Amino acid sequence: MDAKELIARRAALEMRDGDVVNLGIGIPALVVGYVPGGIHIVLHSENGIVGTGPRPAAGEESDYVVDAGGGHVSVLPGAAFIDSATSFGIARGGHVSLTVLGALQVDEEGNLANWMIPGRKVMGMGGAMDLVSGARRVIVTMEHTNKGAPKILKRCTLPLTAACAVDTVITEMCVLKVTPEGLLLEEINPDYSLEQVAAATEARLIIPDTLRHMRV
Repeated sequence: MDAKELIARRAALEMRDGDVVNLGIGIPALVVGYVPGGIHIVLHSENGIVGTGPRPAAGEESDYVVDAGGGHVSVLPGAAFIDSATSFGIARGGHVSLTVLGALQVDEEGNLANWMIPGRKVMGMGGAMDLVSGARRVIVTMEHTNKGAPKILKRCTLPLTAACAVDTVITEMCVLKVTPEGLLLEEINPDYSLEQVAAATEARLIIPDTLRHMRV
């Protein structure tokens, strides 16, 4: 199992029956394929769809039915196409149970940087700022490092998307919970040692007395 699939599978276990969920592009978009049986969620796309489904089969795509990242999606029975104001009212108004998105950096305080690197061309922040501010739970899914450089830091160095917004970070190495005291190492991938996880993380980790293996 590659790192992206493992992260998506673990994130899918965070879904609760009845959740309204927004999935970002990249690894988050894979999560829909691994939602456990018996768990029914409603997927919200901030460009104006409530009730999206999995990526359609090849040849069945419609250029009129895409998510906020421009990827083709299907729609499930009962789905609704809504205007942008209503869609962002859902995002900002606390109606999204859970948003899952990627990140360039996360830090000990749950600060999130995921929209720009200074000096590079940027299309814009999109709906990330609204989603992480309005969602009841915020999960970051990302690979633990960028070519060996830590992405989980003591303090973000890139422009922030939101401050103190992240609840959980899921990487191929571990699951981290943001607490008032710092980052709690809740689960560890048994393919990695505690020393390897610590070496790949700039932020200080809180190690519990009992450390669980990462669920997938």
